[in-house]
Amino acid sequence: MGRWPLVGRDPYLQAFRQALMADQHCRGWMICGPAGVGKSRLAEECLDWAAREGHRTLRAMASTAAATVPLGAVAHILPPGMDLSNPVAGFDAVAREMASPGRGPVVILIDDLHLLDHTSATLLGQLVDAGLIFLIGTVRSQEAAGEVVAALLYRGDSITRVDLAGLEQPQVELLLHGVLGGPVGQRTLRRLFTTSRGNVLYLRELVIGAVQQGCLAHDGEAWQIEADRPAVTNRLRELINSRLTSVARGADVVLETLALCGTLSLCDAEAVAPAPSTLADIERAGLIRIYTESRRTFVTLAHPLYGEIVRSTLSTLRRQQLLLRQAARVDAYGGRRCDDALRTTAWRLAATGTADAHMLLHAAALAMHSGDDKQAVALLEALEPEHHTSQSLLMLGKALMRLGEYEKADEVLTEADEQAVGEREKVAAVTARGLNLYWMGVRTEVIREVNSAARTAVKSRAGREQLFLNEACLLVTSGRPAESLRLLASLADNPDGEENLDRWLLGANAKATGLAFTGRTEEAVTLARNAYAAHLEFGGNTLLSHSSAQLVPLLLAHTENGEFGECRRVGEHAVGELDSAEAPTAYLWLTFYLGRLEWFAGRPATARRWYAEAATLARKHRHLRFMRLYLSGWAASASVLKDVATAEGLLAELEAYPDSGYLDGEDRLGEAWLHVARGQLTRAREVLEAAADQARLSGSVVSEVCLLTDLARLGAPQAVRGRLDELASVCDGAFTTVRASLAAALADGAPEPLMAAATALEAVGAHMLAAEAASTAAVAWRRLQQPRRAASATAAAAALATACENASTPILATIDDGIAPLTGREWEIALMAGTGAGSRAIAEQLGVSVRTVDNHLHRIYTKLGITTRSELGRALRQLP
Repeated sequence: MGRWPLVGRDPYLQAFRQALMADQHCRGWMICGPAGVGKSRLAEECLDWAAREGHRTLRAMASTAAATVPLGAVAHILPPGMDLSNPVAGFDAVAREMASPGRGPVVILIDDLHLLDHTSATLLGQLVDAGLIFLIGTVRSQEAAGEVVAALLYRGDSITRVDLAGLEQPQVELLLHGVLGGPVGQRTLRRLFTTSRGNVLYLRELVIGAVQQGCLAHDGEAWQIEADRPAVTNRLRELINSRLTSVARGADVVLETLALCGTLSLCDAEAVAPAPSTLADIERAGLIRIYTESRRTFVTLAHPLYGEIVRSTLSTLRRQQLLLRQAARVDAYGGRRCDDALRTTAWRLAATGTADAHMLLHAAALAMHSGDDKQAVALLEALEPEHHTSQSLLMLGKALMRLGEYEKADEVLTEADEQAVGEREKVAAVTARGLNLYWMGVRTEVIREVNSAARTAVKSRAGREQLFLNEACLLVTSGRPAESLRLLASLADNPDGEENLDRWLLGANAKATGLAFTGRTEEAVTLARNAYAAHLEFGGNTLLSHSSAQLVPLLLAHTENGEFGECRRVGEHAVGELDSAEAPTAYLWLTFYLGRLEWFAGRPATARRWYAEAATLARKHRHLRFMRLYLSGWAASASVLKDVATAEGLLAELEAYPDSGYLDGEDRLGEAWLHVARGQLTRAREVLEAAADQARLSGSVVSEVCLLTDLARLGAPQAVRGRLDELASVCDGAFTTVRASLAAALADGAPEPLMAAATALEAVGAHMLAAEAASTAAVAWRRLQQPRRAASATAAAAALATACENASTPILATIDDGIAPLTGREWEIALMAGTGAGSRAIAEQLGVSVRTVDNHLHRIYTKLGITTRSELGRALRQLP
């Protein structure tokens, strides 16, 4: 992939330019950091810039081999015939060679400067002191250097030390966007960042390997990795192997045990190490990390790729020996830690393919409690058939369902139902199977029949309540939230302990969703937060895939409550929580609701990426029940960005999927906005009107408000203002209120209410709607022949539109029409006046009269919609 861009290192490059051009005291840069963070890349960029500025440049590479010969690393940059036997004469010869009158010092790059020989370091130090060279050196952290070389590295104020660390995630995203030529999916970004830890060299090799092996590909919207982990190239394997094999003998057994077992206690690591100094040597080499947690000290590999490389070198017999030894070592302590049973059972299973049935069940329960469904499936599938019970099959079915393996889960849960002993086990199996059928995309009527059949056979009150709860959960996500809330009316706001936790968590999630759908956002926020806290407190062996699943209705409620910033914070936190978890259902819903948030925020490019990620994940896991929603949001975003071809393709795909009833009517947003992009506003309004009627019939208040607002924006505010006022009176969400105010202001056409709506929408974070309100107000002011107010509203609309990612709507298109451009002379005067210059000073500088300046300022104020000089600076900053 050639030479990667220098993303994330621009501030360093700017500092280097300043040091070379302006700082007479600085005569060198030492760029320090661990391997792979881009030291050489930054040094080369600095050298190239110096060359472009007219400096003479030289470069050399220090190495262990070159260090065996005096001046071996720098011999090629010295004058021919230099007399090494006479240091004084030799230095004079080099000084004459390096002197560049009028061109500044010679800039010399020495890569791996810590490997220089004594003589080379002495010579370079003298040249630095004489001001003849500007030295750029790269130094690998934690590498030992000779005394003279160390003196060169730390030469007081004349040498600036620059410590480079790995890139942060936003920098990695920018880098990958530049290298791949397009955006990267958020899940892919986090996997690459987590695996590389921001190490540029490792990142580069991971991307190259993933592209070569076809697991990193463009899905039409963004680059996505299909595999669980990025591929490792041979070069990356060799680079890491060279680090792993550079430490003292005996370290391999510690590294191998850590690679297989993950984290070890310090006591265990010391027991594995062949010598007392081994761990210190490995830590000094940067291969392990030792940390303390809850008064216990642990050891782990310093980088996730180290474990992958080490494991790939181990034979089956070696793996077995190491795993069984560590299991025996932990057993000897008596299994004091709560997860010891899980760890030792998993190690024995990996070593021998089998383990004690009781321990397998115990370990599987622990794995599910900690949210590791993959581990739970591996443990439960290792059980012999005769050891399976309805309860073990229920655990296995839950884990498979949470991993998105719905068909396999249905087989297991059907068997769990058949083996059930007593009503309690039967109700649990039917509950899990019904939820799994739902995710499989089975028709609601079929699932209700399964649930009803079970209800006729169940006599206990608790069992029947659970089956009624199942039906309520099904109703809320099938377009009947009001009916669902009636069934869930008695559900408490908090669980009454662990006994019925699974049932309560499922009901709380459904009830919070129903409350948000029907406009009761404050209640929804409270219940969703309680459910999330309870899920975190009591653990993961629940029907819902992850504690973050409880945050899905919270995102919906925060959006409708006008708390866009909080919604974004919670959503991105939840997505981050799922980085290391296999919970596709929860991740999919979070990405969808983040896309929906950004759509309302007026950021269609960002919304498009989230919607696309949801659709891609849904295809991968065959989670197709709500594909119409994902594709509709994606198509709407593409349409607003004038990408009609993409929107058409997405809507053609959308037709293959059935209507789910969830957020009823919103699955037609893409169709409506595609008509808008084609200029067919009448057809768009017809689609939105039909969709709003559909939402009204289903009781999805939030969807109806969304669709009616778009009708108002597209020319029918009078038709919807009454209904929006009704909905605002029954909804406690601030976003509904401000949208109703917008529709009323659009219907009346008065500029003051429109500007008030713009201010309220901006406060919420709905920048596109705010920009449209301000632009409409500007039109109204112009119609009333108040150009200054019109210009002020136009400037506000233009400023708001800058946050809308190049969106295009019929109202946004009027902003440019309302902007009266400043002439060249007006710009000149405005900029000077904006910095505080008076009319007389401006007149003297331009050679014109004060009156001429004042006349220009009057026209500038009129065009910008301002009245005083103090407003000028802010107005100029707001101009697009």
